[in-house]
Amino acid sequence: MARVAIVTGGTRGIGEAISLALQEKGVIVAANYGGNDDAAKAFTDRTGIKAFKWDVGDFDACQAGVAQVEAELGPVDIVVNNAGITRDGTILKMTRDMWEDVIRINLGGCFNMAHATFPGMRNRKWGRIVNIGSINGQAGQYGQVNYAAAKSGIHGFTKALAQEGARAGVTVNAIAPGYIDTDMVAAVPAEVLEKIVAKIPVGRLGQASEIARGVTFLCSEEGGFVTGSTLSINGGQHMY
Repeated sequence: MARVAIVTGGTRGIGEAISLALQEKGVIVAANYGGNDDAAKAFTDRTGIKAFKWDVGDFDACQAGVAQVEAELGPVDIVVNNAGITRDGTILKMTRDMWEDVIRINLGGCFNMAHATFPGMRNRKWGRIVNIGSINGQAGQYGQVNYAAAKSGIHGFTKALAQEGARAGVTVNAIAPGYIDTDMVAAVPAEVLEKIVAKIPVGRLGQASEIARGVTFLCSEEGGFVTGSTLSINGGQHMY
């Protein structure tokens, strides 16, 4: 019987690539999204993957969203915590709301989704949780104390939860992407992007599909001996 996966932020960018890669592996995918109804509808029309709307930063909404997915598609075996936002600014300009919004969604979403799905995975003795961190959570980044803190927290969260799931057949891993050719990166001014690429040893931006291939391995049967790990996919920009 096919596994069921939830990919948060799964209708655009890296999330869309992950949703499609898992679908190609025979996984039944539910793509969560937070706000863009038109993009979600276009995604479903294009891919046939159902999209489910809820705020991953809301604990109760995650409980209800997972229950809806399980009622429609079956027990959730795989969770990819990809949803994230940025609210950049130096600490002198960063408001408390900018800090809390990023922590609530980027890090809190991992907790909320794991809390809603981990018990079922443990009871069935099989599960895969993959949390999408960031090179900026490893190395830091100017003007991103909120984002870097949240992503760094994801790496610690991953290692701790992996210890809770290991004996029950539930693996928990993270992927730390570098700079990937998505709409978010495309919005960076050309002169800034040129400087970013100059610092990447392989000489180019990454592709969303390259992150997705890492996710599919960690979610596979063959990935069962990998847990508590962070896979850096950054073209050599930060060797951690």
